[in-house]
Amino acid sequence: MKLSKPLFLLRMLGVLALGSAAAMAGAESEPLFVNLLSGTASHRTDMALTFSENVLKRGHPVTIFLNDEGVKVAAKSNAEAAKGREALEKLMKGGATVIACPYCMKHYGVKEADLVEGVKVGSPELTQGELFKPNTRTLTW
Repeated sequence: MKLSKPLFLLRMLGVLALGSAAAMAGAESEPLFVNLLSGTASHRTDMALTFSENVLKRGHPVTIFLNDEGVKVAAKSNAEAAKGREALEKLMKGGATVIACPYCMKHYGVKEADLVEGVKVGSPELTQGELFKPNTRTLTW
């Protein structure tokens, strides 16, 4: 039986839609590891945390690695990063993991006691454990 061109195209669109839905369903658990380098109230910081929130809402595990000046976002004493801290707290309440680089903390004078509650100080086991989970995607801001 030969299908008309419009009917053939409709069937092909249906097959593509089913394939896309199946691929998306399998991708929902793929983790995202965000390397946040910016420690100020910048557009980059906002983008990283907003993007992470949207990914988390779609069912992906999210880890935010506060690297270099990024550790300043989690420091309660950094008035300039208040908006970023609020976003980190919201992300952690939603299930995200937030890790601060201990070497960067030392470099910028950020003490563990000054970190927002819930932020973990990194270690090779913790940080690499999140980074190297199967199918992890990474982004840097």
